[in-house]
Amino acid sequence: MAEYRCTVCNYLYDEAKSGTSFSELTNDWTCPVCNSPLSMFMLHTNTSEDDPKLEKTVSDVLAEQMVECGIQYVFGLPGTSALGIVEAIRKNKNIKFLQVRHEQTAAFMASAYGKLTGQVAACLTVAGPGATNTATGLYDAKLDHSPVLALTGLVKRQMMGPGSFQEIDQHSFFEPISVFNKILMSQEQTTSLITLAVKHALLERGVSHISIPNDVQKLSYDAPVIPFEKRLPSLAIAPSSELISQAAAVINQALRPVIISGYGALGQGANLLKLAKKITAPIVTTFRGKGVINEDHELYVGGHGTIGSTSASKLVQQSDLLIVIGASFSDMTQIPEKKTIQVDIDPMMIAKKYPVEVGLWGNSSEVLPKLTALVSANINTEYMEQIRSLKKEWLALLDKEADPDASPLRPQYIIKVLNERLPADSVISLDIGENGWWFGRNFWMKESQKMVMSGYLASMGTGLPGAMAAQIAYPGRQVVCITGDGGFSMVMSDFLTVVKNKLPIKIFLFNNHQLGMIMQEQKVENYPHWETDLYNCDFAEYARNCGGVGLRVTEAAELPVAVEKALASNEPVIVDIETDPRRFVPSR
Repeated sequence: MAEYRCTVCNYLYDEAKSGTSFSELTNDWTCPVCNSPLSMFMLHTNTSEDDPKLEKTVSDVLAEQMVECGIQYVFGLPGTSALGIVEAIRKNKNIKFLQVRHEQTAAFMASAYGKLTGQVAACLTVAGPGATNTATGLYDAKLDHSPVLALTGLVKRQMMGPGSFQEIDQHSFFEPISVFNKILMSQEQTTSLITLAVKHALLERGVSHISIPNDVQKLSYDAPVIPFEKRLPSLAIAPSSELISQAAAVINQALRPVIISGYGALGQGANLLKLAKKITAPIVTTFRGKGVINEDHELYVGGHGTIGSTSASKLVQQSDLLIVIGASFSDMTQIPEKKTIQVDIDPMMIAKKYPVEVGLWGNSSEVLPKLTALVSANINTEYMEQIRSLKKEWLALLDKEADPDASPLRPQYIIKVLNERLPADSVISLDIGENGWWFGRNFWMKESQKMVMSGYLASMGTGLPGAMAAQIAYPGRQVVCITGDGGFSMVMSDFLTVVKNKLPIKIFLFNNHQLGMIMQEQKVENYPHWETDLYNCDFAEYARNCGGVGLRVTEAAELPVAVEKALASNEPVIVDIETDPRRFVPSR
């Protein structure tokens, strides 16, 4: 006797229990739960993972190999052309699936997870529109060198080519995005392709993509996983001692050296400080390099570039040597052409824009201690006094800008309140827009905090997915999303995902009713202010409608209380803050 399941409501018709064969039912019979017609029922096969008689499929082996390669999380949406993989993940207790509302969110989450942890997470979508919807998030991973595994369903092999339903040329579509891009065409490729995909993603720091045709997913296949341990080489790369000696000799001649620390130096705060103290050098960071050391340290003088401090800018301008570590020389960072020592794990980054005095290809964790050991101690009291004085002036300016009496609230004041109250081990997901500009300029990070953002792609809408990934990666830490009304509204449907999964994310929403950064750019280029106004809902009420906590702030006095209330909550919270859209206003 067989079982049949309603594809609308999942009601199970059991021939044995009912006493009537399904084939004997008349055409006017309907589902007793949802009244769907007989035609909506399909033969149901027991897929209990506890049934030893069940045959394994390609998808089952694929999921097992993903686990062996260290993948713990898959973000995505189930759909017709990926149901074999979805079912395999459901049955595998060692991998977790998080359903999102839009594939872009899944890709952004996987990218953020890679940036925060250095490990691979996967995103899973169906063929066609599901695959194309991941493009923005995967380009974010590509440009910021985040390891990601993208899995997409594909039409059946026999349907590839003539233009069947939801068929696109997925291989060509993903080719410019990926460091590894394959179609799994036969059972025998399963374990090797997954292993290679993860290896490429980790070593080349990018997106690996595999399309799996619908029919291949369900083919019977049983094979042992390939061990992943010891498949990765050591990345403890260091240049020759001769080159390090040359770099040390150049540093020894400098009277006003400045260290510029980028994303590639994160985690090396102690080593950076040893070098900086020994040669009396201020530490400047790129935007993504924020938090490499505690930013209240006297040697930290701020960021450089579009979010830069006056202290950092002046010291870089007056320097006679730049020591640039793990920075990509983005045009937003605006590192000038000067006498330079450069350290980077990517050889293509060495002398990317300008010739350098000495280029040290290697891992900063390996290079910095060796370089510090060889340089001569240089305690420059006069230089140190200038560093302290310039930083003091910069902090005084920031404090003056953070006017607690202004209405609507000044973004500088909002950042100041967050700066004073966010925990020392908080994880901050930053969206793109005016909110991010103010954070980069005015927030002073601690080394124990983490920050994730969309760097080179600078895509709006990354704040919420980044926070979701952060809360999954660090469930015991306070995770904060700093976003604007423009960026948040692009992905706000996935706040329902946050509530559903009980992710206690705190969202601080700078609501200036504008695409604020674009408005500023129109102003700079002498264009009229046009089509940047935003028509918004009540975001606090939206949070409550979704099942979370919603707080609304319209006056400066309300902000500290709202921030503390949000941080004390164990539920998802949106703090909707009425924010002044103007970048700077005349002082009173």
